[in-house]
Amino acid sequence: MNEILASLKPGLEHVNNFIDAALRSDIELLDSTNRSLREHPGKMMRPILALLVAEAAGQATPPEDTYRYAAATELLHNATLLHDDVVDGATERRGIPTVASLLGGSAAVLIGDYWLQKCLRLILGARRETDRVLRLFAQTLGHLTEGELLQMQKATTGDTTQTDYLRIIYGKTASLFESTALSAAISVGADEDVVRAMGDYAVQLGIAFQIKDDIFDYSDASEALGKPVGIDLLEQKITQPLLCALEQVSPEEQKRIRGLVARIADEPSLAAEVSAFVKEQNGVALAIAEMDKHVELAISYLHVLPESKQKGNLERLARFVGQREK
Repeated sequence: MNEILASLKPGLEHVNNFIDAALRSDIELLDSTNRSLREHPGKMMRPILALLVAEAAGQATPPEDTYRYAAATELLHNATLLHDDVVDGATERRGIPTVASLLGGSAAVLIGDYWLQKCLRLILGARRETDRVLRLFAQTLGHLTEGELLQMQKATTGDTTQTDYLRIIYGKTASLFESTALSAAISVGADEDVVRAMGDYAVQLGIAFQIKDDIFDYSDASEALGKPVGIDLLEQKITQPLLCALEQVSPEEQKRIRGLVARIADEPSLAAEVSAFVKEQNGVALAIAEMDKHVELAISYLHVLPESKQKGNLERLARFVGQREK
């Protein structure tokens, strides 16, 4: 990953300049909060993906539109995180207090809206196929909302299936990876077959990325992400490790475990029993195998690209997603 970051350093600086300029405000509360958030930018996975796709699919030196769209993806991502922290009642993200915990939910929602508006402004300032990219981002907003709401609905019933789970994580995570890659390929005028393949690559990458995050919830590595171990279970989320564990037992036992999950809101101590069940049934190892399938499927879509350094880095990025420790 360090090699990938080194190859993209000038481009990422360009993206960050767009983000910082977009967020500047003469309202001190807003400006100081934005500066504080920008001091902890996270992994920047989406801009990294955008720059790799643009360089591999079109041009070694991408046009300004590429950086605009890459910055827009990061603004949209962080807008949803600001809103999610209000929905989840989260007090920490990336190891620091959330805006919601410091300034209240109302301020966090408003600041998230501000980041979203700046995302749209960046797209509207582009030159190539602005309308098409704007529609992509609008569609992604719909997927993000539907994914979160479906997850909330399923939390109360405990009946999440594998199909439900994939729809949830596509909406919550993979859809934004997809629009990131699609907009990057569009920005360099890539052929339509390449645009579609980059979108397919990104969907599988995003699914693998979210499965990995959900695996962390069953391991001590979760602490490195700034969230306690087991928080997903306490929120009654049935994710890949638990789904894999459920596949190993009888329908009667599946029903019993799902019943425990549905009662966790009233009896949080039940989360420990469910977590122990996942470990007994080897759920984490099975989830890793499932994640690896999506990593390999993502890589398979890269065949449309000509051989290049950044094509190789797209493969390395997919493998990093599966192997990362935080």
